[in-house]
Amino acid sequence: MATTVTAQEVVRPAAPAADVTLRRPSRSLWSDAWRQFRRHRLAMFGVVVLSLLLIMTVFGPLVYRQSPDAIDYSASLQPPSLQHPFGTDDLGRDLLARAMLGGRVSMSVGVVAVLVALTVGTLIGAVAGFFGGRTDSILMRGTDVFLALPVLPFLLMVTYLFRDPLKKAFGPEFGIFLLIVFVIGLLNWMTLSRLVRASFMSLKQKEFVEAARCTGASNRRLMATHILPNTLSAVIVAATVGVGAAIITESALSFLGVGFPPDMPTWGRLLYDAQNYLDLAPHWAIFPGLLIFLTVLSINYIGDGLRDALDPRKTQ
Repeated sequence: MATTVTAQEVVRPAAPAADVTLRRPSRSLWSDAWRQFRRHRLAMFGVVVLSLLLIMTVFGPLVYRQSPDAIDYSASLQPPSLQHPFGTDDLGRDLLARAMLGGRVSMSVGVVAVLVALTVGTLIGAVAGFFGGRTDSILMRGTDVFLALPVLPFLLMVTYLFRDPLKKAFGPEFGIFLLIVFVIGLLNWMTLSRLVRASFMSLKQKEFVEAARCTGASNRRLMATHILPNTLSAVIVAATVGVGAAIITESALSFLGVGFPPDMPTWGRLLYDAQNYLDLAPHWAIFPGLLIFLTVLSINYIGDGLRDALDPRKTQ
C-alpha cells in the first residue's frame, strides 16, 4: 500500500537542538581595561622594569650578601667590577648593596606619601563636589592657598622645624620617614582634590544617584557607594603619577642634605654623597641617578597606560 505524504509534513522545519546556545562571553569594566592596558607597549615595558626594580630592592639583599655598611678603605672609589657591580664609595662600601637598601626607602616614601595625598585629596574633593555651595567655596579657597605655596622652600622649612622633635619621639630613621612622607603627601593633594571635585559635581546629577536618593540612601552612602567608585579611574591614574613625583621630591630633599640621615642610604642621599667625587668616581652618581630615572619613567608609562585603558572612549 502506498504511503501518502502531506504538504505540511514536507515543509515542517527541523526542531533546533535544545542544547545549542550562542552567548557572548561576559565582559566587565576591569577586564576591558586590562585588555586595553596589555596593548599599550610602553605601559607593559613600565610594568616589566618596575617589577624588576621591586624584585631587586626587596629580594636582592637576600641573594647579594655584601653588607651595605661594611667599610674597607683599601677598596675605596673602585669602579664597577665583578666583586662590586656598582663600584664602591669613598669608604669602600659596596654601592649595589646600598642602592638596593636605598630603593626600599625611596619606593616606600613614594607609595606612603601618595596614600596620604590620595586620602586628603579624595576626602576634600568629595566633600566639596558633593555638597557645593559655601562648603565648596571654603575648601577650594584653602586648596588655592596650598597651590600657591612654593613647595621646595616650604618642605625645607618644615623639615628644619620638626626634624629634631620627631627624631626624639620616633627615632632618627622612622621619625624622618614620617616627617618626609606626611609633608610630601600634604603638599601634593591639591590637584587630585580638584579632579575628584569635578567628578563628584558631574556624577551627583546622574539618574542612578537620584534613584539611590529616592530609596532613602544617606549622603554618606551616596558618596562612598555610588559616586566614589565611578571616580576610581582618575584616582588610580593620579596615584601612579604621584608616586614618581614623590620619589623625585624625596631625592631632592636628600640631595640638599635635609632628608634621611647619612646611615640611611636612599637614592637621593647617594647622589648627595657623590657630588664631590664626580671627577674621581662618576659611577657613584650614575647608578643611583639611573635607578631614579628608570623608576619614575616606568611609573609614568604605567600611568599613561592606565589613563588610556580606563578611558571608555578608547576601550574596544
